[in-house]
Amino acid sequence: MTIKSDKWIRRMAVEHGMIGPFAEKQVSRGVISYGLSSYGYDIRIADEFKIFTNINTATVDPKAFDTKSFVDFRGDVCIVPPNSFALGRSVEYFKVPRNVMTICVGKSTYARCGIITNVTPLEPEWEGFITLEISNTTPLPARIYANEGVAQILFFESDEACETSYSDRKGKYQGQRGITIPKV
Repeated sequence: MTIKSDKWIRRMAVEHGMIGPFAEKQVSRGVISYGLSSYGYDIRIADEFKIFTNINTATVDPKAFDTKSFVDFRGDVCIVPPNSFALGRSVEYFKVPRNVMTICVGKSTYARCGIITNVTPLEPEWEGFITLEISNTTPLPARIYANEGVAQILFFESDEACETSYSDRKGKYQGQRGITIPKV
């Protein structure tokens, strides 16, 4: 398995529709950077969020998640409460090839502020908008800037295709369009 370079990512995005919309170079003037980098792609977070709140004193349960635990918000800046989190989605839609696996890591600009971005790997033949979890680990409110960089996707290509892809097993998050809450 090898990590893929900017040339490979550009070719896969342009010729095979792996990432759309696709920024062919790093955009950084006045924003938290996004777009193609040396060995990855910096994704943006869209302007729609689900901000976690405990006004209903619910228990967080991944098998029976209570949607009343979120407040929906749309805007250019999302304020994540102290020691809380918000869900968002990527601006970019992904179509992962059958012989590729990705890993997502948060941007250092946010990490240096105590804001952690978590995404699970994008498996072979998964496609959709990425649901992102943004944790504010600080005791202060934190700003998240919509349509700016939030995480980097690293692409790993295998020398052979997997036997069973995410699409083959009809994964529960296949083709997700908006922010998707936990499913069992």
